[in-house]
Amino acid sequence: SPPGLLLLTSFLLHIKEDRASPTRLVCDNRLIQKYIMEAKDMETRVGQCQALPVLSCPAVLPLVDFTLQQWKSKLKETKRREILCDLALLVGAVAGAQGQVSEECGARQLSQLYRHANSFFLLLQTFSWEAGHWEPSCSPHSMEQTHITSIFLTYRQLVQGKLLFFFEDLAKVLCK
Repeated sequence: SPPGLLLLTSFLLHIKEDRASPTRLVCDNRLIQKYIMEAKDMETRVGQCQALPVLSCPAVLPLVDFTLQQWKSKLKETKRREILCDLALLVGAVAGAQGQVSEECGARQLSQLYRHANSFFLLLQTFSWEAGHWEPSCSPHSMEQTHITSIFLTYRQLVQGKLLFFFEDLAKVLCK
């Protein structure tokens, strides 16, 4: 669809300095490692912000932990849909937190996190192995958190966990 193509193009322009494409993101392990380092850096920087408020409306975050054996037993499309559900919930949590944080440092970090998480969300919608489109009607396991740092921790765990392993799975198919 044209709006989807526009959003994918904006993602690709966002990572233009790497001259990346979805295939390169999967096939060049250095790119996912870069995103893991950026997630760690964002988590560190938000922890250094002064006077971060406790969220009056808790952020609903996905539970992103998993066992490797359980993960490996899932189909690629199931993994993709699970990550999309996690990212949708995470993007929503970031958007909700943004409305509650006026402090400049925290607001800047939340804005950056929103862009990164949303970029992965849009990109993953382009990978599909089954007929039909992703439906936002999923209900991932979740928890409520009132600390902004929890949002960044969840994102880092998602990127260095499910996303990393998902891209490794894709690399086996796309990077021969």
